[in-house]
Amino acid sequence: MKAVRFHDFGGPEVLRHEDVEPPVPGVGQVRIRVAATSFNGLDVTLRAGDLRDRSPLRLPHTPGLDVAGTVDALGPGVDEISIGDRVVGLLPMTAPGAAAQHVLAPAQVLAGVPRRLPLTDLAALPLVGLTAWQALFDHGGLMAGQRVLINGVGGAVGGYAVQLAVETGAQVLVTARPSSTVRVKAAGSDEGTVHTLDHALDHALDHTLDPALVDVAHAVVEPVDLVLNLAPTGAKQLAAMVPLIRDGGRLVSTTAWIPTPCDEERGVQGVNLSVRSDADQLADLVARVSTGELLVNVAERVALADLPALHARAHAGELPPGKVVVLIPPA
Repeated sequence: MKAVRFHDFGGPEVLRHEDVEPPVPGVGQVRIRVAATSFNGLDVTLRAGDLRDRSPLRLPHTPGLDVAGTVDALGPGVDEISIGDRVVGLLPMTAPGAAAQHVLAPAQVLAGVPRRLPLTDLAALPLVGLTAWQALFDHGGLMAGQRVLINGVGGAVGGYAVQLAVETGAQVLVTARPSSTVRVKAAGSDEGTVHTLDHALDHALDHTLDPALVDVAHAVVEPVDLVLNLAPTGAKQLAAMVPLIRDGGRLVSTTAWIPTPCDEERGVQGVNLSVRSDADQLADLVARVSTGELLVNVAERVALADLPALHARAHAGELPPGKVVVLIPPA
């Protein structure tokens, strides 16, 4: 079968499009004929070897955490999934990924996909959709009528977070680049439920922290119940978000390399988010896509053989907003 792998850690040049023996499923595993995977920033981190101490990979390694495809073989002990089932899932971070014509997956991480939904588009959902869900509800405890500030909403996680928060009945404030404003408001419907602080994210991404802090602090005139930080901010900016949160509220951040601050005197919790596979949550997200409640944003589709070039574009900062799906040729 064809796969893209890296045999050493490094830049985009270490990725090779090559022939590999198809895997054989073990106990509790299924083999998936992959329709598509997607590009995630975590793929770059793993390829560069930045997590080799905490999450060691067995080289050569195939990237691709998201998978969508059709089950074509079952390992011993699998009885809840059948050959021919259309599935989507978030693969274990250190296991071989889905940038290949076949991949193994633990049966318990997979959710079914209705026939009417295109498998290739669903590959854009697992990691970012689960990140948004778990940030808002598992860690953020967001409920109807509450106020949430989403900082750095222009990426794929932010798009899902806005949709889910609005559907929950929350009032949503976001920081967004002017170029993202129209797309963000479209995700939140036309009912005025999403309010953009247009200039703040530009400062955050440029790491000119003080102007951004002033802008957000002046714009958020009423405390929020939850701040969800999705931007690569510094410790000073994260700390400045805490006073914007009401007593007993929460700050949830995906900036894993900086401890999320809290305020114990006021009961404000700080949470560093680490996404996990959850088939039930993923099945709920797929159901929302099926009913049209949740829109999947696929910005671009590329062929498997072009994955090294895609990593090079990411390194140069040339990827479009939204998710890039990697299409896998039939085996």
